[in-house]
Amino acid sequence: MMSLFRSLKLVFSRPHPEAYPFLGASGAVALTTHYLGRRLNCPVIKGISAASGLFFGFCLYFFRDPERVPPPREGLVLAPADGRIVSIEKIAPPVELGMGETPVWRVATFLSVLDVHVNRMPVAGTVSRIVYHEGKFLNASLDKASTDNERNALSVTLPDGRMVAVVQIAGLVARRIVCFVKEGDRLEAGERFGLIRFGSRTDVYLPPGVVPQVAVGQTMVGGETVLADLGA
Repeated sequence: MMSLFRSLKLVFSRPHPEAYPFLGASGAVALTTHYLGRRLNCPVIKGISAASGLFFGFCLYFFRDPERVPPPREGLVLAPADGRIVSIEKIAPPVELGMGETPVWRVATFLSVLDVHVNRMPVAGTVSRIVYHEGKFLNASLDKASTDNERNALSVTLPDGRMVAVVQIAGLVARRIVCFVKEGDRLEAGERFGLIRFGSRTDVYLPPGVVPQVAVGQTMVGGETVLADLGA
């Protein structure tokens, strides 16, 4: 029963403000064409009304922004987004962040259009650098999407001086990366920092010596699932 309640709460959670322009436009079109379609008895206008209504419902679902409760323990790396882990491998951090060429563990999470797309900060720290990189729009589940696709990379400095990188990556359908923070901002683990629409990927690069505690294929809950322990 509690599981069903949690699922319904997730589906019907409030939309993120990024949804308002889409909801306003599609809602206005749906209402206007619904009125005109009935008045003129025009199948084409009725079809536009139905399509606009469906898009309105899709935006309500896609942009949902449920509250999340991060684990109370400090020193954890949390999932930056909902979705499924598609890759865990050692690789150098994005060159644009200037974090060196030493390979570290990278955990890549793929977000389908059905997942919550609000991105959350994986660690508590200070945003030290943000670099936006134009690129392609390949399927975000492919490994080469990390280097070839349009992306927004952030480096986060931990209180002990170590660094974590998190990268928002556009996908085959996603054409817009939104970042809410700026360099110098101090954030807590689990805080919202961005959003990608519609379908995407988020990579986390762990500090040297920190090992992932998740597996490929595992389902992530942004801001709650533990990816790694910085003290382990």
